[in-house]
Amino acid sequence: MSAQKLGTIGWVDLTVPDAGPLRDFYSAVAGWTPQSFDMGGYSDYVMNASGTGQPAAGICHARGGNAGLPPVWLIYIMVDKLDERMGKCLELGGRILSGPKVAEGHGRYCVIQDPSGTVCALFESAQ
Repeated sequence: MSAQKLGTIGWVDLTVPDAGPLRDFYSAVAGWTPQSFDMGGYSDYVMNASGTGQPAAGICHARGGNAGLPPVWLIYIMVDKLDERMGKCLELGGRILSGPKVAEGHGRYCVIQDPSGTVCALFESAQ
């Protein structure tokens, strides 16, 4: 996750029960090149953009910290003061589905559900 401007989408992950077949699907369909990312006993995948080799998205197994996440493309919205943003989410009728959690060397995040039922993540950069 790179440092992004507040309020922008900083990353996107797809979390599914078996990431391998979708890694291959998006490699063929989007032209992404997968790179294994060790999750301690299994690997998720950083999908790198064709031509630039820059990270474009993640494809993850619904295990460990990702267990229970819905099988959707999950956007990570860059915020400041994650704890305050989580409080505002609850105050306005949303739910905290997961977190806050630490993304080693990158920052902290949580997964929320807004009052309509839509799921996304809020990410506070360590930088």
